[in-house]
Amino acid sequence: MQFADRLLRCSDCNEEFVFTAGEQLFFYERQFKNDPKRCKLCKAKRVGIGKTAPNGGLALPLSRTETRTDCSACGIETTVPFKPTQGRPVLCRACFQMKKAPSAVAAVAALDSPSAQVEAASAALDAALTAQAHEAALTPEERTVQMIAETPAAAVEGALASGAEIPQA
Repeated sequence: MQFADRLLRCSDCNEEFVFTAGEQLFFYERQFKNDPKRCKLCKAKRVGIGKTAPNGGLALPLSRTETRTDCSACGIETTVPFKPTQGRPVLCRACFQMKKAPSAVAAVAALDSPSAQVEAASAALDAALTAQAHEAALTPEERTVQMIAETPAAAVEGALASGAEIPQA
């Protein structure tokens, strides 16, 4: 879907503002049904940024609570943007990303080390080459016998019932 910048009118200050293609994509991905009603300045004023403090100066924006804790999965110290509750696991960014993609977790869990991967790939390649060399050395009759031996019994019975010739070993 293609998005193009659009001009919208702010419901608070009645000024026009640009609803960018990137913002439209963001709204579309999150399945938001309505376009924004306020420009960024009015939106910021509405949530409290830009309000005046009691002494007449500008109030500072609200800060996020950050808590230092240990990751429940890997044990490294991390900072999270919330206060952890007891009994709930707290994950670092890396462990959280892996939890979001279960296939990645399974892939990482299955990996021993890069050297183990290389050894496994090398062993598989050697086995394939040995099988290929063995197959190349077979005569046509031996290949047929091997194919019959590897074919499920039901398929062989079906071939016999249809009258197909099966060479004898």
